[in-house]
Amino acid sequence: MQNTENGYGTAAIIMHWVVAISFFALFGLGFWMVDLGYYDQWYKKGPDLHRSVGILLSMLVIVRLIWRVKQVNPKPIATHSQLAKRASHLMHITLYGVLFVIFISGYLISTADGRGIDVFTWFTVPGFGELFDDQADIAGAIHKYVAYGALALVALHAIAALKHHFVDKDATLRRMLSSKYRT
Repeated sequence: MQNTENGYGTAAIIMHWVVAISFFALFGLGFWMVDLGYYDQWYKKGPDLHRSVGILLSMLVIVRLIWRVKQVNPKPIATHSQLAKRASHLMHITLYGVLFVIFISGYLISTADGRGIDVFTWFTVPGFGELFDDQADIAGAIHKYVAYGALALVALHAIAALKHHFVDKDATLRRMLSSKYRT
């Protein structure tokens, strides 16, 4: 379950892929639902699902960050240059940062009218109402454009992982696919 100096544990790997899949699903759902008409049966269901999964994803990302801080971080692969190591670290910090901007802006969109966010009727995250003028519109624009930026960063992240796997032929990608693989 836990990380070692040589690789990621099962918990880190599962959280990584659940976050990745959830991000793509939420992006796709958000992209699709903005064009729904008022009388479409998904007009209310789509945003409710998007908000519920978004709240759960934000909670998972917080757990993942705590896990990352409390765990041993696998050592970089010896063949990676200092530039590659720095770029990787910066990419991970940036990805976490943009995810939190997306989460916060989504919360601000959804709670601008003072209502909380019902998460699958399991619990409600309280809303504080409009904290600044045009909150829903401003947060909506931030949410949209930062999500597009995050998609670009995720694509770059994936391309880098594939480059390490197919060009450099190192264990970067394999370490995030299986906890059994250790360099």
